[in-house]
Amino acid sequence: MKNKQCWSVGLTCLLALLVATCGMIVLLPGLGGGFMLDDMQSIVQNSALHLVEIKSLDDLLYAAYSFDPGGGTRPLVMLSFALDILRSGLDPVAFKITNIVIHALTGFALVFFFRKLLCLAAWSPREIRIAAPVLALIWAIHPLQVSSVLYIVQRMQIMSTLFVVLSLLSYLCFRDQNIKGEKGRVYGFLVILFGLIAFACKEDAVLLPVYCLVIELTVLRFDAKAEKLKKLLRYVYGTFFVVGLIAYLFVVVPYYWHSDWYPGRVFTSAERLMTQARVLWMYLAQLLLPLPSMLPFNYDDFAISRNLWQPKTTMPAIVGLAGLLYLAWRWRKAFPVFSLGVLLFFAGHFLTSNVIGLEMVFEHRNHFPLIGFVLAIIALIVALMRSRQCPRWLAISVISSICIAEAGAAVYRAYIWGDELRRAEYNLRVASDSERAWINLCTSHFRLRQKGSNDPHLNMAIDVCQRGADRISDSVVLMNNVVIYKTIKGSVTEQDWEALLGRLERAPMTVQNKRVLWVTLNNVDYGLFDNEKKVLRVIDIITGKTKLRTHEYLRVAAYIFNDTHEPIKALPFLEAAVRQSSLDDPDIQKMLAQLKAVGRQDWVDHILEAKEADEKNND
Repeated sequence: MKNKQCWSVGLTCLLALLVATCGMIVLLPGLGGGFMLDDMQSIVQNSALHLVEIKSLDDLLYAAYSFDPGGGTRPLVMLSFALDILRSGLDPVAFKITNIVIHALTGFALVFFFRKLLCLAAWSPREIRIAAPVLALIWAIHPLQVSSVLYIVQRMQIMSTLFVVLSLLSYLCFRDQNIKGEKGRVYGFLVILFGLIAFACKEDAVLLPVYCLVIELTVLRFDAKAEKLKKLLRYVYGTFFVVGLIAYLFVVVPYYWHSDWYPGRVFTSAERLMTQARVLWMYLAQLLLPLPSMLPFNYDDFAISRNLWQPKTTMPAIVGLAGLLYLAWRWRKAFPVFSLGVLLFFAGHFLTSNVIGLEMVFEHRNHFPLIGFVLAIIALIVALMRSRQCPRWLAISVISSICIAEAGAAVYRAYIWGDELRRAEYNLRVASDSERAWINLCTSHFRLRQKGSNDPHLNMAIDVCQRGADRISDSVVLMNNVVIYKTIKGSVTEQDWEALLGRLERAPMTVQNKRVLWVTLNNVDYGLFDNEKKVLRVIDIITGKTKLRTHEYLRVAAYIFNDTHEPIKALPFLEAAVRQSSLDDPDIQKMLAQLKAVGRQDWVDHILEAKEADEKNND
């Protein structure tokens, strides 16, 4: 590896600014469209973020640690949401502008990252001058970025990517200093600082050391001017690899492995790993040919691989991935940038395509791996040019065509995302077997309704949900929406309720189906549902098929005790809450005190006796 002086910082800044500007322009048609899906829970309904003024540091800390699904993690992103609300209220356009700016900053930083990387890979100054901004531009205007950037809550991903890129850029500068015989301590500090900030945005930044390792294995080759440092680098990374592999095999896999279905999912660990092979090939196809029709956003209809030949593409997908990894490893000396690109793509998917029981497919998971993909593609084109198998004019034409096509597709997709109803209708057209696509369209109509039982959008919401429920015969959520919307309209029937209850009894208790319980109780609180028997049956079916958390058992019990004619049915839920919690839990103490206050000391004694018996049995 040769280390040479690359082109000026001033020119780099100019080109980086151009890339950042293009990255923003293609996304501007998507500024409309409002909040969607997880935006509601994480932002709109998260009262901790709704700052009117900052009275104390506690206000900011409370907002920063208000991400409930992650148990308070991702504080930097949550704080940025709170600051958006502070300056603009719950205006989704303001949130999207912030996301677009973050995306543009990442594109800006990537020009410098690619410049330094290709310089260390001994590309010629002319090649670097063209390739660095082109690589960043292809990444910034790729149509797949539309959902990552315009889906507001995915700021967690795009903000993490920004600081991971800055950390990797710092790492390249640090190692460049090592190769020159200098210490580069400032850059070393920045590697750690940006890495920690990235982790405060999203947990997958924990893969940063893996990214550094693949850079060393391909481009840097553990090079340094001092022989002691070369040996130290090999020893440190070798130890990291061995310890990481042992931790993965003997800690991570046993902890997350499920021979039966994951809680709230419809697949086992083995099925998830087999399916991910096909998912990764689908991602590669989307990155290579990013037509809007190939980017449906909803993937809940993606077929699960139940064995190596069901679907038939499962085994070929696994063999194909193994072959691609073999080529990347085999060519790491001859074509280091290509190998780095392939390995970065796979490294970026290491967490989400592994044994952790996450959902199968999300587009935003490609936000960082796309960097590896564009590296591999451009490296192949450059290799062909060097071997004279591809004339320079042809390579330039191909790359220009890619950029123009990407920009056009990104603008069109952003336009689709710029209107809630337009987005929902399009997503259903390209994924008509997706339950979520049907749900999104009917809820979009529902949100657009005006007061009155004959509002056309309410009627459309009912019609879409009914048609979706007919098409997807096991959908609980669509049938639940039919019941809700018809109740609002005043046309709900006994048959509608029975259809919902029948589906609940037959359906697996996924996360989405379990949520029907809380939607039902919320509608009781709003005064919408007054059919006590039906609500109790919903509770019985769902709690009979899945376990609840302590506060969830208490909420169910509170409804039954306070709002039904059969308060005795609350007792088993109170017992369940106490069994899985501590008597020192403030919620448990409050519940016991309330029972005493309403004269149910007998219930308190019964609950405490049951708790004591459980503890003795456990001992």
